[in-house]
Amino acid sequence: MILKGKTWKYGDNIDTDLIIPARYLNTSDPNELAKHCLEDLDIDFTKKVQKGDFIVGGKNFGSGSSREHAPISIKAAGVGAVLAKSFARIFYRNSINIGLPILELKEEDIDNIDTGDELEIDTNKGIVKNLTKGKEYKAPPFPEFLQEIIQLGGLLNYVEKELKERGEI
Repeated sequence: MILKGKTWKYGDNIDTDLIIPARYLNTSDPNELAKHCLEDLDIDFTKKVQKGDFIVGGKNFGSGSSREHAPISIKAAGVGAVLAKSFARIFYRNSINIGLPILELKEEDIDNIDTGDELEIDTNKGIVKNLTKGKEYKAPPFPEFLQEIIQLGGLLNYVEKELKERGEI
């Protein structure tokens, strides 16, 4: 899958409470969660982000609680993918489970990306092109089954497809 968009860069340790503040966890409606994505970190994020844009983080992106609200709010806000130096493991898996591509890049590669840079990402090959700076970075590519989960929009869609193919539903 090829994605293209502008970047919004933040630092290290962006936890799930910064991604979606706990005061909004009384709903699981993606559209409502999207309205508050990153508001305690960047009050204008949802006004600035365009469909397909990327969040770029530092180390330990998505630490904190294991709730899926955080990646759901990011995806529902229109973010095409998240790139970071490292991800909290539960956030990483929750993102894949809802079909949000996330890529780990080397520290020096993330450091070379700035807010506003235009990127093109091939999620299948793990290739990230910084069109603004004329640079190319490499992330570990997803295994084929994870690529399919992301392309189908999440784990539930993947399981449903598998069950239909087996004639079980």
